[in-house]
Amino acid sequence: MSIIKDFIKRIFTGSSSGGVQREIIVNAEALETRVAVLENGRLEDFQVEHPSEERMVGSIFKGRIQNLENDLQAAFVNIGLKKNAFLHYWDMNPDDESRLDEDDESSRQKKPRAKRFSNEEIATRYPPGAVITVQVSKGPISTKGPRVTASLSIPGRYLVLMPGCTLRGVSRKIGDADERKRLKSVLDRLPLPPDCGVIVRTAGAGANKRSFVRDLRVLRSAYDDLQKAVAEKAAPCCVYEEPDLIMRVVRDWMSEDIDRIVVDNPAVFERIREEAGKISRRARNVVRLYDGVAPIMDHYGVERQLRETFRRKVPMKSGAYLVIDETEALIAIDVNTGRHKSKGTQEDSILEVNLEAVEEVARQLRLRNIGGLVVIDLIDMKSRKNQQQVLRAMRNALRRDKARTNILPISDLGLMEMTRQRLEESLLSQMHQTCPCCHGLGKVRSPLQLSIDIQRQLRAICRRNKEQHKETDLSIQLHPAVLNRIRTEDEALITEIQKDYAGKLSFKADPLRQFDSFTILDDTGKTLYNVVE
Repeated sequence: MSIIKDFIKRIFTGSSSGGVQREIIVNAEALETRVAVLENGRLEDFQVEHPSEERMVGSIFKGRIQNLENDLQAAFVNIGLKKNAFLHYWDMNPDDESRLDEDDESSRQKKPRAKRFSNEEIATRYPPGAVITVQVSKGPISTKGPRVTASLSIPGRYLVLMPGCTLRGVSRKIGDADERKRLKSVLDRLPLPPDCGVIVRTAGAGANKRSFVRDLRVLRSAYDDLQKAVAEKAAPCCVYEEPDLIMRVVRDWMSEDIDRIVVDNPAVFERIREEAGKISRRARNVVRLYDGVAPIMDHYGVERQLRETFRRKVPMKSGAYLVIDETEALIAIDVNTGRHKSKGTQEDSILEVNLEAVEEVARQLRLRNIGGLVVIDLIDMKSRKNQQQVLRAMRNALRRDKARTNILPISDLGLMEMTRQRLEESLLSQMHQTCPCCHGLGKVRSPLQLSIDIQRQLRAICRRNKEQHKETDLSIQLHPAVLNRIRTEDEALITEIQKDYAGKLSFKADPLRQFDSFTILDDTGKTLYNVVE
């Protein structure tokens, strides 16, 4: 029955991507711009940007060397921000080898690795106070400043222009040998600046020479502006800024398999249509203006899916679920069978859950934009063949991720360890702040624990007042749930304290008080003890 439904849907939607309808939803407001990618209504990618905040990653700065730290093998560069940027010695000398991540493996073998300078040579070439042009490769995260590199790149739609480089290559994600040969032939005839290299991006597959020429013209103009800014502006300053999220949508996400782009802001709609029109007439025609009453993200079900994304417990279709815990440097993901039921053997059931789990993990990493070290606690599989199948499934699921990833084989403990490139703060960090009640712990003390603490402090105050002959009345202000615990279960213990103390004890519930706090006052209103977590 589901096959028939999928067939009917494919006929009536007219999807250009083999039954998968891909949509880009753009919500542009004064304080925030959000972009979601949907595949048959399911959220697959999400980005958010605040116009009031400067976008760091990809921007180029003219900076000044602040100090050299040989122990760290790094320099700290003043680029005009509150915190100096971190520049590793390896990244101070641009070379073709460092650019080959986006090129094919064969080119990697042809180019010798550039010489690495010694500490003494670094100090001679880049003494404190020296001016250097760098590009932000990783934005500020938590207490750390941005990371920068002297290997510069200016991305276009089809090409990436790389100043100070001689490399001409094709993205290794373009696998067709004939197409790679054609693209390299096109590159050889492009009028490149003498001091620049170029790489064809994945979007360049199938593009004609005119498209490359037009893209290169835009990139050369940006490069000329960059050179002018470097020559005329005083360090530290920004000399090139990455386009905003709206323009990056057209540059990086607009492709033939996008069925439509829906925008809720008329001015942004015209802007996207104009840029899309430079690509093709079809690209211009897929841009639509949303005029519905409900917020656009609610209308397309994005808000609901986002709420689910930020939950610690992530349910899956089969009834299994993930538990995701995010720390500053490590992401721990636990796979649980939950309500999953299978008609096969136990090993088959475990394989099904693990295969579904790695697909969802790859999706969650993209949506949450989390990186660093990721440890996935899979359900133990006895079969080595099944372990390899799950590992292959994870690698396939990560192919669509633009961030670089590295996966290790599943360990004997059933753990899959991987790393994911972290360029900026996670979506959770961008859109949320630490809870003022639990301070990020996710838990508060129980009424029992708070009752014990209140009794402990009351006894201490009573003893001290007795010694000082100041047995005044005491007032305890606390949360209603804690007072309920004291009245229903601990009343006898409070009565005992009252018997040994001449003053009167009174309790006052405050529904606006944080759950995990209480205050003890004397009869003059003086605070004797206060807990505000």
